[in-house]
Amino acid sequence: MIARYSRPAMARIWSDEAKLRRWLDVELAALEGWAQAGVIPGETVAAIRERAVPPTPQRVAEIERETNHDVAAFVDAVAEQLGEEGRWFHYGLTSSDVLDTALALAVQDAGAVVLEGVDRAFRAVVARAEQHRRTLCMGRTHGVHAEPTTFGLKLVGWAFALDRERARLERAFEGLRFGKLSGAVGTYSATGPEIERAACERLGLEPAPSSTQILQRDRHAEVLSALALLASSLDRFATEIRHLARTEVREVEEPFGRGQKGSSAMPHKRNPITAERICGLARVVRANALVGLENVALWHERDISHSSAERVVLPDSFLAVDYMLDRFAWLVEGLVVREERMRENLESSHGLFFSQRLLLALVESGLARDEAYRLVQRAAMRAWDERVGFRELAEGDAEIAGRVDLDAVCDLGAYTRHAGAVFERLRALVAAREAEGARA
Repeated sequence: MIARYSRPAMARIWSDEAKLRRWLDVELAALEGWAQAGVIPGETVAAIRERAVPPTPQRVAEIERETNHDVAAFVDAVAEQLGEEGRWFHYGLTSSDVLDTALALAVQDAGAVVLEGVDRAFRAVVARAEQHRRTLCMGRTHGVHAEPTTFGLKLVGWAFALDRERARLERAFEGLRFGKLSGAVGTYSATGPEIERAACERLGLEPAPSSTQILQRDRHAEVLSALALLASSLDRFATEIRHLARTEVREVEEPFGRGQKGSSAMPHKRNPITAERICGLARVVRANALVGLENVALWHERDISHSSAERVVLPDSFLAVDYMLDRFAWLVEGLVVREERMRENLESSHGLFFSQRLLLALVESGLARDEAYRLVQRAAMRAWDERVGFRELAEGDAEIAGRVDLDAVCDLGAYTRHAGAVFERLRALVAAREAEGARA
């Protein structure tokens, strides 16, 4: 991911320096396993641990120009620090033992950052939902006025979506909390299950119950898919903000800082650029998920067609999602909500949103549904075409007015009378999450 969309903490996790440090952690954990099994003397392992430091990316690259193999270059770079004990470094391991176990560690670290970002976004959405619990706005389907809702209820849906995304991410990250030191084709021909278990325990991982030369890539595909689903939810939220920010709607605006310029040519512009950026990056993350699915089918016990792709899509997906979460939380926290404009838009369709309530009232009065629908639709079409109030037309229609109580039909409060039930569910979710956090 380019620097423009990379935040420092996540970028450090995926840096070459951090990668080499994780490789060394795996190698040292394996050596401890060998010492525990009595194969390598404990004092030898202690000496290696004392002297071994992660080599610089520059040194590994220098050696790799000759070896044309990055792990072999890493092993040589570390071994040259160790003297005679260097012969034990990488003992019994194949490259993927190191690569896949270290990659699992990277995903755990990166996953923790993403989950923190989801939590911040969730808190921001919940706070704004509560703030606008009673802020009436027009609900739209197909982009057309449907029935009133509240801006807070709109945001409640986002909060529950973020909670689902978090649960999916946790499952996916747990599915990759596995390491493997099972050798060239997963048979432990040069190691042993006890070595693998000891090493994984030191690293905070579980040994994979079955592996070939690699961990199977459905685990990584699940992570990429979970990130893509989160990106798609953020895309949905940002798309809503973009629609509501259009000049003709103008119900919300992105924060606009002092000195900011919305256009190089048009000084009046205040564009939803952050929301658009979120939508754009979601396309990248979704495309990366497809690469993860393509990586599942490999030849026999392993090929490396997945390797080159993973070096791009895993870091880039985590970096993009981390950036998207940060910008989305910032956007929600500072979103300008124009309540008066929401009310103006609600009233601009001449009260047509009362059509369902009128339909139901006519049915209750004894009319057949199709006949009631025809009467209401006739008044509605006139309201659209003649720009006359829907209630006024209903009052002037003898087939309608004498059958229903139009004051009861045209009651705005009817649309939000059950909003409290939805907010109670949200508060129960927030309380459950807080209780879970306290237990942790």
